[in-house]
Amino acid sequence: MVTSHSVATARPPGATSRRRGAVLERAILEAALEQLSTVGWNGLTMEGVAVGAQTGKAAVYRRWSSKEDLVVDALRAALPALGEAPDHGNVREDLYQLCRRVRAAMYSKPGFALRAVIHECDAETSERFQALILTGVTDPSKRLLREVVERGVERGEVRADAPGDLVYDVIPAMMMYRSKVCGSEWSEAEIAEMIDRVMVPLLRK
Repeated sequence: MVTSHSVATARPPGATSRRRGAVLERAILEAALEQLSTVGWNGLTMEGVAVGAQTGKAAVYRRWSSKEDLVVDALRAALPALGEAPDHGNVREDLYQLCRRVRAAMYSKPGFALRAVIHECDAETSERFQALILTGVTDPSKRLLREVVERGVERGEVRADAPGDLVYDVIPAMMMYRSKVCGSEWSEAEIAEMIDRVMVPLLRK
């Protein structure tokens, strides 16, 4: 007959059912992302995160004193990297593929979570996330756009005077505006139209 005592004694030395350290922290961060993706910033609570992580509320508060601090760490840990700038031999295809990559990041679970923060936070709270948005989203996107455009200049496809911060802002600004204000999910056709009707005419010689 198997008893609870015999099961307990059969466990390997040092085995435990309690999660600790990095394992528990990862579960809490994942639960915070899940809450943001499903109930949004306003619906997220530390209690709900604790339930999602299958831990006690005290374990969450010991590590993060506020949901702002928790969400910043959860997003920082999970935002997908955009990788290296695409290089398909022409600026139009490079921009198109980069936009598809940005769209995939926007509609990933961390992307949905970040947009929930941007859309729902008041101005004072959203200021706490500005550094994260810059370092995790805006700066990487603009860096890759800069590489694509400057490579186009080297190939003779793009005007030498075209590169500039305003040019690099166009795609992120349009994608965020259409997503936030118009609810657009940026289909393949919409991405192609933006590249062909806005970016290529803006850049070409």
